[in-house]
Amino acid sequence: MSSVSALGSALQGIQTGLRNLDRDAAQIASAAQFTNESAADLAEPLVNLTLDRLQVQLSAKVMKAVDQTIGTLLDEFA
Repeated sequence: MSSVSALGSALQGIQTGLRNLDRDAAQIASAAQFTNESAADLAEPLVNLTLDRLQVQLSAKVMKAVDQTIGTLLDEFA
């Protein structure tokens, strides 16, 4: 895998995580404001918020690793 495709995958992972985070937060907010949802109905979006956060964090770590690798390569060839 080239560093460019790894960087693209990391960016896509961050974007997907943020998009899912928005979706899950909206589900929680709408349920809390407009209905008398039970705690069980909110469990899935609450768990998904944690998963979304982890996806963004891990994708950011991949992006950082790619950045460091590219920096090392540039230092070696410069």
